[in-house]
Amino acid sequence: MYNRSWIALIFALACIQCIQMKAQETIPLYQGSIPNSIDVPDEEEREERNGIVIVRKITRPTLTIFPAPAETANGTAVIIFPGGGYWINAISHEGEDVARRLNENGITAFVVKYRIPNDAAMKNRKTGPLQDAQQAIAWVRANASKWKVDPARIGIMGFSAGGHLASTAGTHFDRPVVPQKVSVRPDFMILVYPVISFRPEFGHLGSRDQLIGKEPDPKDVQYFSNELHVTKQTPPTFLVHAVDDQTVPVENTTEFFSHLRKQGVAAEMHVYQKGGHGFGMNNPLSESDWVSLCLNWLAANGLRKKS
Repeated sequence: MYNRSWIALIFALACIQCIQMKAQETIPLYQGSIPNSIDVPDEEEREERNGIVIVRKITRPTLTIFPAPAETANGTAVIIFPGGGYWINAISHEGEDVARRLNENGITAFVVKYRIPNDAAMKNRKTGPLQDAQQAIAWVRANASKWKVDPARIGIMGFSAGGHLASTAGTHFDRPVVPQKVSVRPDFMILVYPVISFRPEFGHLGSRDQLIGKEPDPKDVQYFSNELHVTKQTPPTFLVHAVDDQTVPVENTTEFFSHLRKQGVAAEMHVYQKGGHGFGMNNPLSESDWVSLCLNWLAANGLRKKS
């Protein structure tokens, strides 16, 4: 009897895992042709390095859907943009793993595998990632009822260069780069050690060079320095960074927070004393769990109540 009980339990858990795997669905981000795209062979590469899965040479953007369990789903959605300097997508620890953690808290998540800027594959490398970001927001909003999502509770989350992409979407929504029938304004933002600025004072020049070139037009530097585009309509924002980040200076976060505060935008910022860059959900040098703090912030803003 004891053995049968354990066998039944193992079988049940396997079934649950199977259902969860089936529930995750990956779809092309665009139906039909990809805007601003040049037809080139698909040379996408996916590999694991030190337990982190990365994707390179992305020319076919996708959206992977992680529905929250029906019994805990609260109607809030988060669209996630992994980091990678606009060279790669760190798709696991800054994407899929985060989506599962959000699912555990009733939030439906969508991971965007966005295009890597590439002159051979894009007519205009500068706008490709932002097109993908706006398309993802529009798609989730247009399909909100299918995934039991409140169309007024759709947020975005970005890590590192994915944070630059997210903050660009959050500050340039009034200038769509793809035609849409619904608003592409996110309802809130979560930015984790984000690249915000391309200005030489503290911007991340690696991301800048990859997106707009090593000798960029000053107008492009200004356009993609997102701290300069904060307005009263910028969505409420939660920010995370570490003081000792040697890759993306912490001023990217503190300057953005300062501009949000000046415009009266609701914002919360958590700055670790140590943690470096690229720690994903788990800063090994601190016992403070920023994801729990973020979930508290969402609750304080009414974004974890069942809609």
